[in-house]
Amino acid sequence: MTDDPRTTEALTASQAVRAVVRECRLIRLDDDGGDGGDGAPFLFAAERMVIGADAKADLVIADPAMSKFHCEIRIRDGAAVVRDLGSRNGTRVDRVPVIEAPLRDGAVLALGRTQLRFHVGTRQVEIPLSHRERFGRLIGRSAAMRASFVVLEAAAASTSTVLLQGESGTGKDLAAESIHLESARRDGPLIVVDCAAIPASLLEAELFGYEAGAFTGATAQRIGAFEAASGGTILLDEIGELALDLQPKLLRALERREIQRIGSTQRIATDARIIAATNRNLRQEVNARRFRSDLYFRLAVLVVTLPPLRDRAPDLPLLVAGILDDLRAGDSAMASALRGGELLPELLRHGWPGNVRELRNYVEACLVRQDHTGAALATGEPSAPIGEPAIDIALPLREVRERWVRHIERRYLEQLLVLHANNVSAAARAAGIDRVHFHRLLARVGLR
Repeated sequence: MTDDPRTTEALTASQAVRAVVRECRLIRLDDDGGDGGDGAPFLFAAERMVIGADAKADLVIADPAMSKFHCEIRIRDGAAVVRDLGSRNGTRVDRVPVIEAPLRDGAVLALGRTQLRFHVGTRQVEIPLSHRERFGRLIGRSAAMRASFVVLEAAAASTSTVLLQGESGTGKDLAAESIHLESARRDGPLIVVDCAAIPASLLEAELFGYEAGAFTGATAQRIGAFEAASGGTILLDEIGELALDLQPKLLRALERREIQRIGSTQRIATDARIIAATNRNLRQEVNARRFRSDLYFRLAVLVVTLPPLRDRAPDLPLLVAGILDDLRAGDSAMASALRGGELLPELLRHGWPGNVRELRNYVEACLVRQDHTGAALATGEPSAPIGEPAIDIALPLREVRERWVRHIERRYLEQLLVLHANNVSAAARAAGIDRVHFHRLLARVGLR
């Protein structure tokens, strides 16, 4: 057994997925670096834990030199990783300034004026997982997705405000729709406002509405999204893009549950359930003063982090089948190859930086290529491997060679991780290199 605080996934005879994480602890050190700091060790057994001076942090430390949300520790790929959240004084691991770095057992974290020693415990704690493979429009049998389903189910059963976090393409819009469909408000409207797509000058009117004559061009009264969503749900998509001058107005609407149309003095009560979604790290945005902390607290009542596709390998067959059904692919040779798993090794080799959205585009492109050329029918494989670098004879040989070396390294590392179930320690041993160097290689080829 290694000292990795690994999140593991195992199938029992009944095919039930379970996941466990090693309990870790942080010990506050005294000024001389000894384990004599104030307070008992802080124990945590979760895939993510935030340290900061704010009361909303998982580990709150009263240190004037520490940022509100200073850093986070994540259990990822068999190792603990610390990531600085844009803190004003930085994060150091064993005296080395880092943005993101693996944490060894016994490593010392320096945050502001505080030093913490990180230790991996021996106790394993099981992570609650849903028994379902489907939640609304979301599907997944992986431990990562079933852990998300637990929080999504709790969100659907309540009326609390929800903050959906995750990389682009992970399905935050589907998660919001699924919460709505599984909630008591399913018969009400679901109104979506994309805060990134609407110009800031028009977004206030889109959210709150306006009276006739409120501004040039306002020839008639119009209700906003909050009123339109009464009795249902409003999704504030890409909330991290909301302009600073609009943030206090949204905060008032959330706190008072009432809005005021532009050009009116009347306050109107609203009965809309609020879901916000973002691919930004809002804690980091709070530290950078691009997002108000009081608005973040109002939104982050229930927080759901949707996992990237690279952490959901067991879900690939389900997702491909669902995409083919959505596309009404029928029983063509390519659709059969995709459904039958003939292309699964190729799919597993790719890192999917665009997540489920990229997977959908890839499946659709395979079908289009087949329909257009028929070239993929013989082998059941795409006409070009995923992510294959093009040979550009206009470039110097050295640059072309470097591109192919990076491509081969990435494919090798991807397959090695798949073979060892994303256990970085085991993959590093198989590659004949130490774990720290393996992490650096992953970062260099864009896998981390």
